[in-house]
Amino acid sequence: MKPMTKSPLQIARSAYQPKLPNSLKGNVVLNEGAATQSVADQADIKKLFPNTYGMPLITFQAGEKKVYPAVAVGVILSGGQAPGGHNVISGIFDGLKALNPYNKLYGFLGGPSGLVDHKYVELTEEIIAEYRNTGGFDIIGSGRTKLEEEWQYEKGAEICKKLGINAIVVIGGDDSNTNACVLAEYYSQKKTGIQVIGCPKTIDGDLKNEMIETSFGFDTACKVYSELIGNIQRDANSAKKYWHFIRLMGRSASHITLECALQSQPNICIVSEEVEAKNMTLNDVVEDIVKVIVNRGNHGLNFGTILIPEGLIEFIPAMKKLIAELNDLLAHNDDFNTLVTDEEKHQYISGKLTPASAEVFNSLPKGIAKQLTLDRDPHGNVQVSLIETEKLLIEMVAKRLSHLKAEELYKGKFAAINHFFGYEGRCAIPSNFDADYTYSLGYTAAVLISEGKTGYMSSVRNLTAPAAEWIAGGVPITMMMNMEKRHGAMKPVIQKALVLLDGAPFKFFASVREDWASENTRYIYPGPVQYYGPTEVCDQPTRTLQLEKA
Repeated sequence: MKPMTKSPLQIARSAYQPKLPNSLKGNVVLNEGAATQSVADQADIKKLFPNTYGMPLITFQAGEKKVYPAVAVGVILSGGQAPGGHNVISGIFDGLKALNPYNKLYGFLGGPSGLVDHKYVELTEEIIAEYRNTGGFDIIGSGRTKLEEEWQYEKGAEICKKLGINAIVVIGGDDSNTNACVLAEYYSQKKTGIQVIGCPKTIDGDLKNEMIETSFGFDTACKVYSELIGNIQRDANSAKKYWHFIRLMGRSASHITLECALQSQPNICIVSEEVEAKNMTLNDVVEDIVKVIVNRGNHGLNFGTILIPEGLIEFIPAMKKLIAELNDLLAHNDDFNTLVTDEEKHQYISGKLTPASAEVFNSLPKGIAKQLTLDRDPHGNVQVSLIETEKLLIEMVAKRLSHLKAEELYKGKFAAINHFFGYEGRCAIPSNFDADYTYSLGYTAAVLISEGKTGYMSSVRNLTAPAAEWIAGGVPITMMMNMEKRHGAMKPVIQKALVLLDGAPFKFFASVREDWASENTRYIYPGPVQYYGPTEVCDQPTRTLQLEKA
């Protein structure tokens, strides 16, 4: 037998033709709505973005054929991977070629740094064909370089002029699209003739609003994680002797954790936004977990599953205050960086914090305290993916249960296994939903560019309907922005969308979680992502979207 170069699924998926909204299947005409404003801090945002603020919403509909002049476009993959990125690029390519066969598409290599360092490749049909409907960002690579300095913008303009590039598409999350908005404003001010369009990417699901119903990759990642959770639950229900503490990716919001709970029905699901709203302490969170474990254990059920959002620590009010102080303290602190031992660093930080935060900091296990002081991410925030919250909770729960056992209030046995699901879902072969959605986003970007638009994000809505009925168009990026503190200074950023406690998905979860936690077992087993079969199996959007649009 010859060694394989591609799996049978890879070969089959390359032939899949993503579905498009009807408005993108032929000739397109733009409808412009009313002027827009930012979600908050309107005066500040307008002052910072005088050329791209207040632009109208755009929707597409079928129209008469137009003749578009040829353009060249550069595309950037920015930030962490998300399933469907390759299909955004495929959609841009196909859209450009449909509008004018002489259009060209370039890919900047390694993320935003490719634009600055002038590293690029022209994307041809032969290259694109290898990556249609595949996971990953390996067609051109990605990176986390932030575009925020004038010299970077000028270097970008230099390579665009050399290649004859008229527009740049930034495929990324909220911070990457904030950079896209800043870039669009700068190029508009300088009258470079370079347009900038964004596409909403992040598996975290926190880039969403009225016009962006979901970010791409969220659907696939949640389906991958839910399969794993279901497999663990089947094992737990078979072995009947382990509690599985499962931490899930999603640093700033609990969308992934909540969606996976809706798909798998675990015994416990922690939602960070609820923890913050109730002003809960870490001990409060532990007590809630312990109550369920004790109840099940006293009925002879010494097993279960607990879903934990990656960013939980940041939503516990006292911890949030501590982290905010640490972010400011460590933003530009050369003294701290000269310290050698962990003990020296711990003592130094403890002495610089407010008394309340110092008390919280000193109460933490040394390992967790150290993790809170590690290098910040490019946005100046603590890297919550490095904080092993699930292990912290296991340690605290075990300690509390031992006290209850000594008091004869707990009759069960406690053994725990910890898991973290993150990278497992970021580069999966996109689900049919994500394959279709991302292709539509890319095609939409091509139309926005050909129509001369800049400072917009591709928008495809009505996502619980069949793809033919989806509504394509563009939303001004400034419409989604507010002012937030970053690296100790106020900066314009796209507002993150957190789980709404009065929203339909959480309210449904809240109505059933006691039943899931009881001595009855309510697990369901989603199984793997399905690419072929009945529509109700293959093309369904997330439970979150279905509940929001019900």
